Amino acid sequence: MDDVSKAIIAELQEDGRRSYAAIGKAVGLSEAAVRQRVQRLVDGGVMQVVAVTDPVEMGFARQAMIGIKATGELEPIADALAALDEVDYVVITAGSFDVLAEVVCESDDHLLEIISRGIRSIPGVISTETLVYLRLRKQTYSWGVR
Repeated sequence: MDDVSKAIIAELQEDGRRSYAAIGKAVGLSEAAVRQRVQRLVDGGVMQVVAVTDPVEMGFARQAMIGIKATGELEPIADALAALDEVDYVVITAGSFDVLAEVVCESDDHLLEIISRGIRSIPGVISTETLVYLRLRKQTYSWGVR
């Protein structure tokens, strides 16, 4: 990735609604060239441009991180977790847990259903530990570019 693409990403991290014309002025490209680069970055899986919401304000009263201990290959387990609508983040880890999955649910009953009928029913899942979020203090996606 070249410096111009990194500069485009930095502009969008600062304000995801910034126009391609404004970005073009900042990075020295035409609006059309910025549009093409952004599309290539999105198509290539380098970035997403999305609206980030507060789950509580959207009616999702319960968020939790679920630590999962597993046996066998971890990729199929991670893929099965990623396929669940309530799961918004999955990572294979080293340490106490093999996989971490973040869930966003409407209620404690919904969370219980996801854990019992969804996560624990995945072949290879041995055990789970649920870390319920009490209050979100920081959530950012602007870690910059290198």
